[in-house]
Amino acid sequence: MKMHSSYKYILSSTLALSMLISCKSKPVAEAGEEAHEEHEDHVELTREQVRTVGITLGAPEMREISSTIKVAGLLDVPPQQQVSIAVPMGGFIKQTSLLQGMPVKKGQVIAVLENLDYIQLQQDYLETVSQLEYAKVEYERQQELAKENVNALKTLQQTKASWQTLSVKASGLKEKLRMLNINTAGLNQGNIKSAINIYAPISGFVTQVNVNLGQFVTPADVLFRIVDTEHLHAELTVFEKDIPKLKIGQHVLFTLANESQTRKATVHLIGREISDDRTIRVHCYLDQEDTELLPGTYLQALIETGAGKVKALPESAIVNFDNKDYVFVQTGIEGKDSLQVFTMVPVEKGDTELGYTAVTLPPGTPENTLVIKGAYDLLAKMKNSGEHEGH
Repeated sequence: MKMHSSYKYILSSTLALSMLISCKSKPVAEAGEEAHEEHEDHVELTREQVRTVGITLGAPEMREISSTIKVAGLLDVPPQQQVSIAVPMGGFIKQTSLLQGMPVKKGQVIAVLENLDYIQLQQDYLETVSQLEYAKVEYERQQELAKENVNALKTLQQTKASWQTLSVKASGLKEKLRMLNINTAGLNQGNIKSAINIYAPISGFVTQVNVNLGQFVTPADVLFRIVDTEHLHAELTVFEKDIPKLKIGQHVLFTLANESQTRKATVHLIGREISDDRTIRVHCYLDQEDTELLPGTYLQALIETGAGKVKALPESAIVNFDNKDYVFVQTGIEGKDSLQVFTMVPVEKGDTELGYTAVTLPPGTPENTLVIKGAYDLLAKMKNSGEHEGH
C-alpha cells in the first residue's frame, strides 16, 4: 500500500513539473516573437550614432500648400460642335467623295441624292402654284360681284375656301422643297431636278461615313458625322468626396495619353447630378485650342483647388517602404547605454509644394519628436538589421 501511494505521488509530481515547464516555455517563445515583431518597425541607436548620422527631431509645421485633385477624363466636343447628317426624304446616293478624317467647310456639297419622288414634289408644287393664281383671281372677282349683289354669298365663301386651301398647300410644298435644298424662286416646268445636294452644316472633320454609291438611304439613316475640333473641351470625372472643393474658374493641368507635355484648362461647368459610380462630370475650356487634337483622347489632370494651411513635413522626413509611406518617431530611451529608440509610423501624404508635404498622422502620435532629418538612414539601418537577423 505504501509503495502504491509513493508511486502515485511520484507520478503526480512528474506531471505537475511537466506542465510547469510547458507553461513557462510558451511565454518565452511568445516574448521572443514579440521582440522580433517590435524590431521590425523600430531601430535603436546610441547617442554617438545619433550624432554621427545627424538625426534631427522636430514637429510638423503649419504651411500653406496648394491643394490639387487628381482626376481622369477625356477630350470631348460640345453637342453643337458635332453633327449627324441625315436627309428629310429618302433617295439613292448618286455622288460622294467623303472619307473619314477629311476636312470639310460649311456649305460644301458632301453628297448628291436622286429619287423620282423629288420630281413629283416639284411637279406638285408648280401645279399648286398655278391653281393658286387662278383661285386668287376668281376670289377677287367674286368679291367684286358680291359688292353689286350679283352672286350668292355661298359662291364667295367657296372661292375663298379654295384659295386659302391652295395657299396653305403651296406653303407646305415650298417648305418641303426648301428642306431638300431646292430653291423654289427659280423653279419652273423647264428646270425640274431629279437630284438634290447635301451640304455640310458646319466646318470640321469627317468622323463617320456610313454610305456608298447606289445605296438607298431613309430619313432614319445617319449618312455622315462631322466634328468641329476648334472648341474641344476636357471632360473630367470627379469623385463625390472631392465635389465640395470644386469651383468655377479653377485652373487645371492635364496631360494627354499620347503626350508628355502639360496643357492648361479652366473649369467652366460643374455637373449637378451624381452618377451611379458616385462621380460627376466637370467641363473645362482649354486655354489654348488645338484643332489637331482628337475627341475621345484619354487624359490625366490635376485640378488646383487653392492653398490652405495644413500640417506639413520636409519631404526628407517621409520614407517609402513596401509601397507605403512612413515617418520615424523617437519613442524612448532604453538601457544603461541610453539607446534611443525610433519607431516607424504610417503616414498619409498630401500635396507637396516647395519641399514640404502635407501629412496626416495616426491619432496619438507624439508630434514633437518626429525625425525631420536622417529618416532614410534609420530606414537603411532597420533593413540591414532585419536582413542580418534573418540570416
